[in-house]
This record gives sequence, structure tokens and C-alpha cells, in this order.
Amino acid sequence: MRLALLLSACLLCLNAQAAPVDVASLDRGTWPEKLASPALFDVASRAEILMFAHGLLASEALDDAALKQRLGLKNINLAAIGDLRRQLWQRLLENYTFAQQSCEEDASFCYLVENMDDLREQAGKFEVSDNSFYIGWAAPSRHFHERYLDELLRKAALFPQISSEVARFGDHERNGDELNDRMFLLTFDGGPAPVSGNTDWLTDYLRKQKMNATFFVLGSSLQTRVERSSAADVQALYQGQCVGLQGWQYRSHSHWVDWQSSITRSAGLVQNLMPENYVPLFRPPYGQRRADSQGFFQQQGLQVALWDIDSQDEPGKLKADESAQRVLTLMLLWRKGVIVFHDTQDKARVGLPMVCRLRRRVAWVGRSVARHFDEVPGFAGDGVFSGRFAATFRCRRTSDFNGVHGTRLVLFVILKNKLQKSVKVLFPVMGFAVLRSQTAETCNTGGVFQDSACGHCT
Repeated sequence: MRLALLLSACLLCLNAQAAPVDVASLDRGTWPEKLASPALFDVASRAEILMFAHGLLASEALDDAALKQRLGLKNINLAAIGDLRRQLWQRLLENYTFAQQSCEEDASFCYLVENMDDLREQAGKFEVSDNSFYIGWAAPSRHFHERYLDELLRKAALFPQISSEVARFGDHERNGDELNDRMFLLTFDGGPAPVSGNTDWLTDYLRKQKMNATFFVLGSSLQTRVERSSAADVQALYQGQCVGLQGWQYRSHSHWVDWQSSITRSAGLVQNLMPENYVPLFRPPYGQRRADSQGFFQQQGLQVALWDIDSQDEPGKLKADESAQRVLTLMLLWRKGVIVFHDTQDKARVGLPMVCRLRRRVAWVGRSVARHFDEVPGFAGDGVFSGRFAATFRCRRTSDFNGVHGTRLVLFVILKNKLQKSVKVLFPVMGFAVLRSQTAETCNTGGVFQDSACGHCT
């Protein structure tokens, strides 16, 4: 049985690796404006959405043979590709609708788009004139989105034989679609790094920035870190952060006979070592997991945590600045989502500060936030307001998980409006919390705004 599984996995990998797709990155220096305000964020967002939509529409004109040649594959799953395209179009329409809300402030890339037909029409005729202020951005952006689309289509073409983050197997899996506009979740994979390595730098940086993130740890690396330092040192390392699972080893969990014990063994280590930081989330290495795993994850009280903004910071892919600028471009395109870096890689030290700078420049509350509270268990709020705000970052986790309510990753802040009335609203750019049911206790994170009652993620 083990040999059969191994041979099956090898054959699938040979098909997948026949013609690797170049990893997409875009030099943000080609964009002529700084993303210095919410309105300018929206201008750049509208531009990236239209450019990607233009490429997506063009790809639909390819016949099967041309699509196989473009993706470098002998066999493709047309049904999965069709599903992905429909999901992308829906997401693009939603994003462009949000991005249009600032057109009164700056009308660049604003067109009449009220439905899917309108968006497809505008995407089909989208072009940047030679005398445009944005002409230097147009060609690099077009190239980026063609390559990025190929990345997505290729993964869909191989699904479900080779699973990935582009498609879910069920409601027990989350990928960021449920988040609100301008809400991005920061995650790190593959750690912890050796003592005094990248994990130390990143967690310290996050605490100084009054932010938190989710670190998906490998059981073997965590155990080694404890043995070479101490349990107290590891607990201090992740102070103010939340810790999820990535299995015992960084390897595919789709064809590994011992995949279940990999997860349960890691869960036991993290829960015993850091019960206050533990969150019941599993991040599959490479996005690869079994199609029939839902029952196991529900039995263990776990959710599968996928992602949709991949930094591609692994060795041999992009340089550090290229990885960071890729993330910024995808934030503009998708306007919300789960960002993944690897805290074992030096490149995250470049990417994280760039993301934080963007967060500081465009942090804002949308015109209508009230409806979002109903979508997030345990939250309530009212009013629409603007202006400066005072923020208290909190990690919220609800208890009594029953396998029905999906894990939600959300950030909220306490804001004060012009009347100095405190109002709870969703922070639309960067943050973290975990929801598991309707009732919860709330505690501060980040090591700065400390309540006397608690200072952790429980």
C-alpha cells in the first residue's frame, strides 16, 4: 500500500512539474503614485482588478489544446478550471464594487460597473493609452497578471489529484473569502527557526508594531527549539501571537500514511506547551491534504486554514523585495485575504515591514460597516464615522467549539468617533482573531494594551 501511494504521488508530481510556471512579481515602482490614502489605494486596486480581469477574459478564448500548452500540462481538469474562473469573476466584481466607493475623490479607472456583464465588457476593452499617467505601469502589470493567472489555473488544472489552496474540499476549510473588505490576516509557515533566527525577529517586530499574527509551527522544529533553549523561552517567543499547526514535518499530507499522527502529535505538543496561544487551525504544507479528511478534522475540532496571498518567499523563487512587492500587488487585487510568509526565510524581514507601512497609510473604516457585524459571531456595532482613531488590538477567541461554527479570523478595534463615543468596528487592513462560537471572552494581545484581567489569546 505504501509503495502504491508513493508511485501514485510520483506520477502526479511528474505531470505537475513538466513545465514550471514562472512566479509572478511586479515592481511597485512602476506605479506612479504612493499608496498614501484610502482613495489612492482604491485607484491602484481598480487598476489591478481591471488588468487581471482583462487577462482572465482573454484566457477563456483558449481551446483545450492551447490551454494545455500554456500551462505546460498534458492533462487538465476543465471542470475545476471552470469553477475557479467563476469564483475569480465573482470576487473581482465584489472587489471592484468596493473600490468604486471612492470614485468621487479620484475617478481614475472608474467605469460604470453594476453587474457581471458590465465588468466583463470593461475588462474586454481595458487598455492604458500611450499618453496616460499610468503607461509605465501597464505593460509590467499585464505581464504580472498573465503569470499570476497561470499559477492559479495550473493549480486548478491539477485539482483534486494534487490539492492546493485554490479550491476547498468543504466547509471545514477557510481561505479568506469570508473576510470583510480591506481585512488581511498575517500568517507565517514552517517555523520556528533556530534560536535567535527569523522567528525571533518577526515576533519581536510584531509586538513593537502592536500587531499579532498566526504562526503555523512544525512539531519537530518546535520540539527542537524547546530542547535547545527551554519551554519558557519558547513561550516568551510567541507572546502575544497565536500558534496553529502545520504537522510534525513540512511535507505533503495528502499521500503520507502517517498524516493523522503528524497532526495530532503536533497539536498535543502545542497545546501542552502554549495553551494560551494555541488556535485549532491546521495549515497543510504546500496546501496538499486529503479530499476525505473532513471527518478527521471535525473529530479533532480543527479547521483547515488555507491562504490566497502567497508571498512565494521560498528559496529559489523570488528575491526578498520581489516577494514583498508581489504581496502588495495581490493585496490591491484581492482587497482582503490571508497572507502567508515563511518565518524560516530571511525574505519575511523585508516583506513584513512593507505590509505594515501600507497598513499605516490606508487604515480606514468603510462607509457602511454595520452589516459586517452580523456576519461575524459575537460582534455588534453601529454607526458610520471617519477621522482619526485610537485603536486597541485584541485577539478574540470563542469557546465551546462544536464543529458547526467555522473558525473565523477577524480583527476589530475600539475606535472613537468625533463625539468620543467608543464603537467596535472591524479594522479593514490588518489583524487577527479567532472565533469558534457565539460566546467568548476577549483579551488584549500584542504586549502593549494590557488589561489587568488578561494578556493573551484566550
